[in-house]
Amino acid sequence: MFVRAYLRASTQEQDATRTRAALEAFATERGLAVAAWYIENESGASLKRPELFRLLGECKAGDVLLIEQVDRLSRLNDADWEALKREIGARGVRIVALDLPTSWQRMASTDETTARILAAVNGMLLDMLAAIARKDYTDRRRRQAEGIAKAKTEGAYKGRRKDAERNVAIVSMLSKGMTWSEIQKATGCSRSTLSRLRGRAFSPRAT
Repeated sequence: MFVRAYLRASTQEQDATRTRAALEAFATERGLAVAAWYIENESGASLKRPELFRLLGECKAGDVLLIEQVDRLSRLNDADWEALKREIGARGVRIVALDLPTSWQRMASTDETTARILAAVNGMLLDMLAAIARKDYTDRRRRQAEGIAKAKTEGAYKGRRKDAERNVAIVSMLSKGMTWSEIQKATGCSRSTLSRLRGRAFSPRAT
């Protein structure tokens, strides 16, 4: 059994690694070692998460997917959540979340009957927490849209300001042949920003 820790934040401006110490402490307390860390800045409302699927692709049956909270794994709609669960189940991976005590107990259980009961309870609670995470996501999006609509009505909304100076610097770095990883490290920008700026500054070609 390998423990694989998954750390996610929604944007490049957020620190996806902020809970690493908590996950390490959790594993150490139980005599476990984290075999690999998978870190990415992607929305939990999307299945387009390369690191999560790299983790699943490297898992063997019985491996543990360790997360801080269920919302780090999913803010997905019902259909996408079911698809992700099928993928996890097909690989025989066990989800362990710090905010879901039944998942800890299931990991430690050696009695077959107890393990089956905990698996059933754990599955139900996972669904419930995933649904709550999705509701939180949709509620925040709705409030944001309402706030923008109100600001537009009052003439106060000007849209998101672009970081013009940073964008000029990024284009300059691209023109000098710096790699995307080097530019991301220097500026903190996302790959989607790099792709957009490169598309504007240069004729399309493979990167």
